[in-house]
This record gives sequence, C-alpha cells and structure tokens, in this order.
Amino acid sequence: MEKKKGVLIVDDDKFLLDMYAMKFAEQGFDVESALSGTDALALLESGKKPNVILLDIVMPGVDGFEVLSTIKEKKLAENSILIILSNLGQREDVDKGLSLGAAGYIVKASATPSEVVTRVKEIMGKHA
Repeated sequence: MEKKKGVLIVDDDKFLLDMYAMKFAEQGFDVESALSGTDALALLESGKKPNVILLDIVMPGVDGFEVLSTIKEKKLAENSILIILSNLGQREDVDKGLSLGAAGYIVKASATPSEVVTRVKEIMGKHA
C-alpha cells in the first residue's frame, strides 16, 4: 500500500487551518498543522519530513518568508515541496517567495479549500 503523502499546513488562523486540514485529510493526506512559523520550524527540527509544506506569510513572530529562509539555511525538509498559501498576492511577494525556494504560490482569496488541494496536487505532480 502506498504511503500517505504528508502535508504540514502553517497558518495562524485556526479556522482556516482546520478547514484546510480537513480538505487534505479527505483527499488521503496525512496532515500536520502548526499555528506559527516557530511551531513549524520546531516540528521540522524534530525530524518531521512532510512531502509538502503549505506556508502562510503573514503570521506573528516568525513570518512565512523567514520560515522559508530558515528551512533552506538549516537544510530542514530538503525533500519537501514548499508552497506559499497567503492572502499576499502582490507580484513582489510572489517573486520573493519563489526566490526563497517555494515551488508554488497560491493566493487564498482566489482559491477555495478544494481548489487549494487540487493546486497542491498539481505542483506535487511537477516535482514527482
């Protein structure tokens, strides 16, 4: 039997976090969630190796860009596909995220949770 794909969802909005977690779980993903960049980094430093990390940008304390930088710097989750899931949709935010190593960028406001799962699967397919 194929191992479940693991996804780590990082968002400081508990409601959204739960909603995305439910959608991914319905699609057969093994879901981990973190309410802050600090929590996400702690999970990764403890050895978690999700297939995909969905990362919000605007969070208190450590923001998504810092999390991306730290993941690259410390070589955490080297085989994980990093995808930004944020309401920041400005060109410079997208460019910054991609330049820091994100494989994709999804603007929350323009995608339903089901569409987010579909987009993540598409991005995963390109990196398989």
